[in-house]
Amino acid sequence: MGNLKKLEIKKNIQKLEDKNLSFRVFDLNKENLIDYFKPHKKDHFLIIVIENGTLQLHIEDKIHYLKAGKISVVFPEQIHFISDVSPDVKGKIILFEEILFCSDILKNELSTYNVNLSTQLNCTILSSEDFEQSLNAIRIIKGIYEQPSLIKKEQARFQIKIFLLGLIESVHGLHPILHQETTDKPVYVRFKKLLNEHYKHYRTVQYYAEELAITPKKLNSITKKHCGETAIQAIHNRILMEIKRQLMFSDLSHKEIAFDLGFNSPSALNKFVKAKLKETPTELQQELAQMYNA
Repeated sequence: MGNLKKLEIKKNIQKLEDKNLSFRVFDLNKENLIDYFKPHKKDHFLIIVIENGTLQLHIEDKIHYLKAGKISVVFPEQIHFISDVSPDVKGKIILFEEILFCSDILKNELSTYNVNLSTQLNCTILSSEDFEQSLNAIRIIKGIYEQPSLIKKEQARFQIKIFLLGLIESVHGLHPILHQETTDKPVYVRFKKLLNEHYKHYRTVQYYAEELAITPKKLNSITKKHCGETAIQAIHNRILMEIKRQLMFSDLSHKEIAFDLGFNSPSALNKFVKAKLKETPTELQQELAQMYNA
């Protein structure tokens, strides 16, 4: 399917003084989106704000239809591309490096908010009042970008944080489960973190339960409460998501994918996909290729 293109934040920076900036702001139009029509991933954040028109954005295996009032945040390493843009599209694009947002905030003080946050922020819609406030923040950030200084760069850092925290708060309101400050929420957050780190090598509920110092029954209860699926379903869905990513966007053979994801053989990968999706990896790959016009 071709090697993934990884866009760098400092690519095509026209002004010499911008070379040291860790963020960019530019208008949303077809000319500035030319690199986004092929699947790629970034090592930085991408924010797309729609003021007018429509845009069709693919992130991983989901399609988001963006229109006026909607904002999309694409996290580092999320595979994405744009498949359709209306002629009248208008808005802003912001790129910024992860360190600018001090990612430790979400790992510490706001860790309970970070439940599937990277997918929840992929497509958000704000009230007209909140959207206008967001646009004001972007105008300030864009003004700093056009005339940067050492102090102004620090101001941009805070404006981007304020902008993102506003989005997080809006998502928080849309997902009532996040309001429940229960004692087991940190356990669920830790489970998701462990799963993302170890899903290739550890696939039993017993393993994660032991790491969290709880029983498998308790872990199942917690995952069902917070995401509506059992622990084993969460584990299998994480593996399936990676299988789809690799089938869509990597040049690896099915054998290489199988061994990379911890399967004993290609036939084991085949059996797993067949059991979960009722189709073979080859059929799944063809279906994804058709969906993404690859």
